[in-house]
Amino acid sequence: MDSIQLWTLILAGLSFSLYIGIAIITRASSTGEFYIAGKGVPAYANGMATAADWMSAASFISMAGLISFAGRDGSMYLMGWTGGYVLLALLLAPYLRKFGKFTVPDFVGDRYYSQVARVVAVICAIFVSFTYVCGQMQGVGLVFTKFLQLKQEWHGVLIGMAIVFFYAVLGGMKGITYTQVAQYCVLIFAFLVPAIFISIQMTGHFIPQIGMGGTHTQSGQFLLDRLDGLSTDLGFGAYTARGRSVIDHFCITAALMLGTAGLPHVIVRFYTVKRVSTARTSAGWALLFIAILYTTAPAVAVFARTNLLDTVRDKPYAEVPSWFKTWEKAEYIKFEDKNGDGLIQYTGTKKEGLPANELTVNQDIMVLANPEIANLPPWVVGLVAAGALAAALSTAAGLLLVISTSVAHDLFKRTLNPKMSEKQELRVARIAAGVAVCVAGIFGVVKLAFVAEVVAFAFGLAAASFFPAILMGIFSRRMNREGAIAGMIVGLVFTAAYIITFTFYHTGPAGGVPYKQSGDWPLFGISPQGIGFVGMLMNFTVALVVSRFTPPPPDEIREIIDNIRLPDPVE
Repeated sequence: MDSIQLWTLILAGLSFSLYIGIAIITRASSTGEFYIAGKGVPAYANGMATAADWMSAASFISMAGLISFAGRDGSMYLMGWTGGYVLLALLLAPYLRKFGKFTVPDFVGDRYYSQVARVVAVICAIFVSFTYVCGQMQGVGLVFTKFLQLKQEWHGVLIGMAIVFFYAVLGGMKGITYTQVAQYCVLIFAFLVPAIFISIQMTGHFIPQIGMGGTHTQSGQFLLDRLDGLSTDLGFGAYTARGRSVIDHFCITAALMLGTAGLPHVIVRFYTVKRVSTARTSAGWALLFIAILYTTAPAVAVFARTNLLDTVRDKPYAEVPSWFKTWEKAEYIKFEDKNGDGLIQYTGTKKEGLPANELTVNQDIMVLANPEIANLPPWVVGLVAAGALAAALSTAAGLLLVISTSVAHDLFKRTLNPKMSEKQELRVARIAAGVAVCVAGIFGVVKLAFVAEVVAFAFGLAAASFFPAILMGIFSRRMNREGAIAGMIVGLVFTAAYIITFTFYHTGPAGGVPYKQSGDWPLFGISPQGIGFVGMLMNFTVALVVSRFTPPPPDEIREIIDNIRLPDPVE
């Protein structure tokens, strides 16, 4: 066992023991504690838990890696995800908290006075959550496979499933909330420590955000200028140049932003506090905690990309460092000596429409490999692995809780068996969570795309299904059940069909080149990551049109809408 594997085992083992211990201490004893932690979570703790729930494997593992390869185009993930959280905090969170229900389908069912609307919302919640949790389990499998040197990735997924099953099923929202507070502390420390060390190493600045715009100590160039030069020398576009079309860039940013405001596992966090004002305060805390990682990620991307190009470009394959061989063995790096000279040519030249690179690097490994590339101590590498696991497992737990509560509370209790006792409901919720963990593990083994791309699909589905129904449910007195149901169905079906078709259908129009490589997407050049914005527009349009030709909501529903928009007199 090497030192990195040992440190990973120690730090991951300690963190897992902490999570399980918290779950045991705070285990739920009622449906109120299982679903919304008894509405007793302080604002700062809820903000920290929300940040951990929000910053998934996509944020920790994949986002900086995606930015390191996409360059300027990666900014859409930063703008979409952070901007969406502001939108959620200002437009939706306080009103949903005042409405006072357990889940988003609960809100949809009561606001639109319809069991059909509730069931449609349950289907949307399960669809979005399973797509999202797939990305988390991919991240868990990636970390375990490499750092514990497991033979099969599904072995790592299985370990992650067992951990999540224990504290999500036992503790419910109460256990998950306080576990996520601990997970936030682990993941943010693990993200910042190597970023600070590498910033000092490369630029002399200990603040990574400043280091990114600083001078490279070895070359004397500005770091971004050096990265631009390295990229163009290899045949790629400049790192700071635009790559995607303007319309695709806009649609992806909008889908991520609006999808954030419709994510059920984030929205439910605002039900766990005592009052509406606390929901607003906790949203502010969460935004602060999220910003710490999101402002650091671009710097990590620049450091990782520069280090990678400096380390392996034109180097003899026989002399590559040990980290290269380890990632290659795990099949996240692939070297093919096309000219037989024994050197690693990492170029961007094209041949017959296909990349001619000798080196292929999975962008999901950039954050995890960054400390090793920079020759940081083994304990830092192990810390990053523990942080990545914390990020993936915290979000996976929140998503699985959404699935279990949607099934137990909205489908069984509110629809199929209203006479079900609280004890029976809690049992069904735990069984549903267990089944969801197993299904999520299967999805985690079957890779659909990079982690961040899979998560982007989930955001698009949320934008196309939930966001219009929630927004119009709060601010439109005229929106009725017929309009909301029709809009959700059209938005979800269209978006899911586009994503499935052009993610798995690989023969694009440019001479058989995959759509993903040609970039020639069929609908105005909009990629599957951005199609949720179009689905959202269709949802709004269909809902508004249908609502105008069908009866208006009852008077009591209009009174509820007026009431949730008024300040609470007790505050």
